[in-house]
Amino acid sequence: MKIGRGLLIGIPVGFLTVFYLYPVASILLAGLVEGGGLDFTPFGDVLTSASLRGVAWFTLWQAAASTALTVLAAMPIAYVFARFEFPGKRLLSALLTVPFVMPTVVVGSAFLALLGSSSPLGINLNRTIWIIFAAHVFYNVAVVVRTVGGLWSHLDPRMEEAARSLGANRWQAFRTVTLPLLRPAIVAAGSIVFLFTFTSFGVILILGGLTYATLEVEIYRQTTVFLNLPIAAALAVFQLVGVTAVLWVYSRYQRHREVGLSLLPRLAVARRPSTPRQRLAVAGMIAYLGAIVVLPLAVLVARSLDTGNLWRFYRALTETGSGSTAFVSPAEAIGNSLWIAGLATLIALIVGMSAAAVVAYSSGPAARTFDLFLMLPLGTSAVTIGFGMLVALDWPIDLRANVLLIPLAHALVAIPFVVRLSVPVMRSVQPRLREAAAVLGASPLRIWREIDLPIAARALAVSAGFAFAISLGEFGATSFIARPDTPTLPIAIFRLLGRPGALNFGQAMAMSTILMAVTAAVVLLVDRLRIRDIGEF
Repeated sequence: MKIGRGLLIGIPVGFLTVFYLYPVASILLAGLVEGGGLDFTPFGDVLTSASLRGVAWFTLWQAAASTALTVLAAMPIAYVFARFEFPGKRLLSALLTVPFVMPTVVVGSAFLALLGSSSPLGINLNRTIWIIFAAHVFYNVAVVVRTVGGLWSHLDPRMEEAARSLGANRWQAFRTVTLPLLRPAIVAAGSIVFLFTFTSFGVILILGGLTYATLEVEIYRQTTVFLNLPIAAALAVFQLVGVTAVLWVYSRYQRHREVGLSLLPRLAVARRPSTPRQRLAVAGMIAYLGAIVVLPLAVLVARSLDTGNLWRFYRALTETGSGSTAFVSPAEAIGNSLWIAGLATLIALIVGMSAAAVVAYSSGPAARTFDLFLMLPLGTSAVTIGFGMLVALDWPIDLRANVLLIPLAHALVAIPFVVRLSVPVMRSVQPRLREAAAVLGASPLRIWREIDLPIAARALAVSAGFAFAISLGEFGATSFIARPDTPTLPIAIFRLLGRPGALNFGQAMAMSTILMAVTAAVVLLVDRLRIRDIGEF
């Protein structure tokens, strides 16, 4: 039994140690060790550089502003989803999730098409902070809707009705009754959005140009453009400190604000819209959702079609020499993304399900520490992880020039999602089933295989879908470790966007549309498989 449990712990610990801790530690030490000792000069250079301080300040305030705008944009959608049942609600909910797993280069491409120099709306926000804010809201609105709406859909509406009967207007009832109950969920969603926008890379790189740069983008520039590893390492440390501070503040807030709530089933809260005001609210939300979610994607599809020769850009994807690199065609890049995503999904499921079993079956400080350890890759710069792998993984097997490094990096990012989706289901298994199997002589591995795995099968399918979608869109780490002859779709799209000419831009739009369609199909499939309450952020 000890051997089986040791194996379940050893798989995720070994994987994260080799492919996360070792590369990140190596890149930091490589930049901060000089003459056999630590050299803190790069930290001083960062603190005394006006331009780098400006990057840090921009990273902070744009993340705060993006978070506030995302919360404000998502609250009306969360309200309608929580309080009303209407035809097409499940489809709209799945559609809303598509942007969250959409590759950043696709989001950047969509907003270049919608609000760039050739905007069909006649609005050119290219290379402005406003197009960055719009992309961040589009990208993260699902986080707030899922988190806040998930709680809101269980709150008893009679509490607000009681306040209204005592003379409070609609806004006063919401502000004094509902908002305090929703505040923990709002803070939880806000902290997630802040972390995503604080470490924003692909959106900033495509839409910000040289004018705007987050710490993530500056780390990329310092390593690839200026070859200044010490400054990049110092910036990575500052970013890790910032992410850790956000998580610490959020953890303290949650401990001091935990409130016991009496929650109702969703079906007892949501109701069919019966009054003109309610029907107008639902119709308005659908139109609003279309404007902020569907419109950018629709424009992206439209820009992938040539008015003179409808499918010209798609046909050009099969032509060698017009692709993302001098070595492969865009069609080969599509094939690369599919097999890499498949392998990354398999790795993420093996490691993630092993880790989820340990977290689900354990309790106490050690289990909580292990759970936090599994989440570390989400709070670390993808650029730092990718560059660290490129620098460190040359022993005992040199993986730096091996294409298998790409699915390993993608799996590293997907594992936390597999764990978060699987643990609640595994904890729902009745302990007496495991105890009975143990009495009959089954090992922990066999208990997990024969009892937990069949029960968690649908959660496993959901996890596989998310892992596949995440791998398809991963860009930060891949930008370092992808070989010229094996680019993934996001890398190919980024390279095409960097080339002049209508043909290259059109092919980038076509590839973005293909990637969007595959991602959306995966999300819709996941939503059909999703168990009640699984998939909530």
